[in-house]
Amino acid sequence: MNILIIGIGGFVGAILRYLVSGWTHRVAGASLPYGTLAVNVLGSFLLGFFLIIAEGRFIISPQLRNLIAIGLLGAFTTYSTFSFETIMLIREMMYYQAFLNIILNLVFGLIAVWLGITLARLI
Repeated sequence: MNILIIGIGGFVGAILRYLVSGWTHRVAGASLPYGTLAVNVLGSFLLGFFLIIAEGRFIISPQLRNLIAIGLLGAFTTYSTFSFETIMLIREMMYYQAFLNIILNLVFGLIAVWLGITLARLI
C-alpha cells in the first residue's frame, strides 16, 4: 500500500515540477536553469515546513507523510536535473553560470528549508 501511495504522490509531484519549472523558464528566461532552481527552493521550503508540522503540531498519518514527503516532494524537487544541468554548463565552458547555479541552489535551498521549519514552528 505504501508503494502505491508514494507512487501517487510522485505522479502529482512530477507533473507539478513540469508545470512550475516550465512556467519559471518562460518568465525568467533561459540564461540559467531558473526552473530547476525554483522547484528546488520551493520543494525545500515545503519539505521543511511539512515535516515540522507533521512532527507534532498536527496528527498526520504515516501514509499521508509518505505521500507528501517521499512521493510528491521527492518527485517535485530535481537535484538530479540540477546536477545534469550543471555538468552541461561546465561542458559548454560556462563556468560562471555553473558556479552560480551551484551556489544559488545550495544557498536558497538551505534557506528555504530553514524558512519552512521556522514558519511551521510559529503555527
